[in-house]
Order: sequence, then structure tokens, then C-alpha cells
Amino acid sequence: MKRRIFFCLLVIALMVMPVRAETIRWVDFGVPYESLKYALDQDIATSQQEKHISWIDTLALAACRTGGKCGLSSVKKAAKDLAGEKSPQELAGDLGRYYDYYHEAYTAALGGLVGSYAIEVDGQWKSAYGLKAFSPIAAGYGYSHCADFGVGRSFGFKRKHLGNDLMGSAGTPIVAVEGGVVEAMGWNRYGGWRIGIRSFDNKRYYYYAHLQKDHPFAEGLQEGDVVQAGDLIGFMGRTGYSDKENVNNIETVHLHFGMELVFDESQKECNSEIWIDVYDIVRLLSAHRSSIRKTQDGWQRAYPYRDLDVEEFPK
Repeated sequence: MKRRIFFCLLVIALMVMPVRAETIRWVDFGVPYESLKYALDQDIATSQQEKHISWIDTLALAACRTGGKCGLSSVKKAAKDLAGEKSPQELAGDLGRYYDYYHEAYTAALGGLVGSYAIEVDGQWKSAYGLKAFSPIAAGYGYSHCADFGVGRSFGFKRKHLGNDLMGSAGTPIVAVEGGVVEAMGWNRYGGWRIGIRSFDNKRYYYYAHLQKDHPFAEGLQEGDVVQAGDLIGFMGRTGYSDKENVNNIETVHLHFGMELVFDESQKECNSEIWIDVYDIVRLLSAHRSSIRKTQDGWQRAYPYRDLDVEEFPK
């Protein structure tokens, strides 16, 4: 009898305990530029209104309705629906579990790109809300790129291209897309001189590769340093594809820019890393570029910057 009572109590306890969601193991990020731009514009337009329409809410709702396609018409409908009285979960209805997945996935991919920031102009700080992340290419420098994620690579072993190549001129200043901590820096036989920066929320790992021979990095930059979005981190080059350091074995001058999503630290360096296609994100960021200038004292930002959403930067 006691065993039966204990068993019944155990079953009841298991039924009322919250179910722990499984860690996301893969994200197929395919939100087109037009949808990103529309959702962003709605987010900015409503930022001071009582009903703020988050671009991540909009994209997640559209994605759960379309299986992640997020066409512009579906994003417009999602934004219109969110302007009403119903919550995203109510609007998702029976698709709620898919909404939760896309919301977590898109928060990981886009969570640090939009928010409140301030720049210093003529000695005064001016605050704003909007796109606070920057294009990886500094203002005033030309580049070209195309949708090349997943294209085959053969050096070392056959593999897929897990980033976006931005073609430009040797020595073009490269800046941090988002603030974070320099987690990796130095030579890699595939990426040449490269830098890896982890976002402050630890969800995004930004990878900048094939930096310039002889002078790849910003002066004084070291592993463990904290950088702000738009800070100079290095210079474009064509190093890599060599076991020997400081070798130009890449045919075309370009920046390899990649973004890895990390939902669990076990995913950081393994055979199932989550790299997403950033081509359309790079297109979106092209509207916000950091001004870097060279002076007698070295390279400097034209406008000092603060991320107002980060109260205290890590040491």
C-alpha cells in the first residue's frame, strides 16, 4: 500500500514539474533582407509607443506560420497582428511551440543588433534607438559580396563555407560588428590572421578572418580585451591556407565574416557548431557603418560610442 501511495505521489510530482526545454541544436536562418528591414523599421517606429512591436517577435511569429520562410508579406501580417491586443503566443495559437523555438533562435542571432546607444558629437553625447551594431567594413571603404554561404571549400578537407566573404582592398579597416570580448586572436591555418569576439550575452561568436599580412590587428588589441560595437579590430587582407604564419595564400583580398550561435558551451567547438548565413544581416548592417580615421596618434573612431543596454561591461 505504501509503495502504491509513493508511486502515485511520484507520478503527480513529475506531472507538475516544469519540463526543461531541449537545447537548440540547429538553426536554419533564412530571413531575407526585405523582411529584416521591414521588421526593424516597425520596431524603431514603435519604440516610444505603448505597444512596442519587437522585430524579433514579428519575425518569430512570421517564421512559425511559414516554417521559417519569413517572406515580406508574412512579416507585414505578423507586424499588423502584433499591433492588436493579442500576445504573440495567442496569435501563434497551435503553433506556439514553434513560435518559442523561433523566438529563442532569432534572439540568439539578432538579440544584440538593435537597441539604445549613444555617440559623442562635438563633446556631447546623443542617444538614439535603432540599429546599434555596425557593418564589419568601416565607413568610406568600398566592398562587394554575394550569397556564398554553403559553397564548397577544399583546402585541408572538403567542407562548406560557413560565412560571408566581403571583397575589398588590402588594409581596409575592419570593425567589431557588436560589442563583446576578444575570445580568440592569432594565426589559424584556414583563416590566416583572425579574430573571434563573443557577444556580451555569450550567444554570438563573431569570426573575422584573412586579415592583413604583417599588420593584421588594431594596435594593442589582445585576447580578453573588451571592445565596443564599431571599434577598429583589424585590417582586410588575404592571409591563410597555410601552416606557416603570416603567409598570403588566399587569391583574393577579402574579409571572411561569420557568426556562430551558442546555446550551450558544449556547442562552441565541436562537430555540430551552429553557423548561420549572415549575407542578409550584412546587407542590413550596411546602413550603419563606423567612421574610423587615421591620425598622428594612430587609428581612432571619429565618434566615441556607448551601448546603453549594457550596464556594466565585463572585465
